[in-house]
Amino acid sequence: MKINRKDFLKQSAASSLLLTSPISFFEKTIPKVDSSKRMRFSFKPYTLELKYVFTVSTLSRTTTPVMLTEIEYDGIVGYGEASMPPYLGESHESATKFLSKVDLSKYENPFELETILSDIDSIEKGNPAAKASVDIALHDLIGKLLNQPWYNIYGVNVKNTPFTVFTIGIDKPEVVRKKMLESTDFKIIKIKLGKDNDKEMIDTVCSMTDKPITADPNQGWTDRNYAIDMINYLKEKGALYVEQPLSKDRFDDLAWLKENSPIPILADEGVQRLSDIPKAKNIYSGINIKLMKSTGMREAYKMILLAKSLGMKVMLGCMTETSCAISAASQLSPLVDWADLDGATLIKNDLFEGAKIINGKVTPSNLPGIGIKKLQKS
Repeated sequence: MKINRKDFLKQSAASSLLLTSPISFFEKTIPKVDSSKRMRFSFKPYTLELKYVFTVSTLSRTTTPVMLTEIEYDGIVGYGEASMPPYLGESHESATKFLSKVDLSKYENPFELETILSDIDSIEKGNPAAKASVDIALHDLIGKLLNQPWYNIYGVNVKNTPFTVFTIGIDKPEVVRKKMLESTDFKIIKIKLGKDNDKEMIDTVCSMTDKPITADPNQGWTDRNYAIDMINYLKEKGALYVEQPLSKDRFDDLAWLKENSPIPILADEGVQRLSDIPKAKNIYSGINIKLMKSTGMREAYKMILLAKSLGMKVMLGCMTETSCAISAASQLSPLVDWADLDGATLIKNDLFEGAKIINGKVTPSNLPGIGIKKLQKS
């Protein structure tokens, strides 16, 4: 396959960026590592309780299983989280099995992110959320050892965080209206679609606000002609973009939608990890990156740089998560175009305090690491 000079330069630039560790800029401030000290890793299951029944095109649920992780080193603790909605195939049982194989005590230097997380990734295929729980805890630990929040380590302006959406799950009009009353602090409303009440959902939301909207059918539309009709309807209602309108396997139809849509088509289920991005370039206008899909912050950072270098739009998304994982994602948010980081606002039993919604943006705290503190109620 021939490649023109412009594409070659783009890909070369992307490769150079991906090979540059952000920690390298802090080499002079990295504490001296005592080879006699070791990291200690632990984990425990937890269940998130949702404020409302959460319905998407494929299922409904009232809880989300998560795994909470900790990495202790020299008296400092880094916190992590795996959020595992059942439709993604991970569970307390699978995470326990995987995390039981993680041995961080063999590493002398906790700053060797590339080596440690590559080793974690190679333990077993799959398990992206379980892997993310280790990645997030390690990033939190390193940030605390450096006494810096990760947005400083990444070298980004925290004031550039994008507006985040507030998600409305599929429901009856009266419930949708009740949910909308909680969206006051948000500037953009995301509507879940993909059942038999798409226009009812859109019209109900739009009857209560003139804020911009976005839509996510979660692969729920099956006909591309219906999809383009709905996308045009959404455009008329002020939609900014649509996520994963068709099944991720419908490559030709998705490419057709991209060419004919008046608004960007973003991949969600269609892009999981870094290796998925090059083949998605001609199918989607952009991608939705989630830490629970990408195996954590390390790969999400690389995905953002690669997608941007290829001219793709980037959204940073989430599952229903505590403020731990949301705060981790918020450290990356100044690098992206859009954000969907409302996961912690949808739950009743958060265990952490971290990033806050300020003027419609998920804004990181100035605490080191991923910017959280643990609440005592756990």
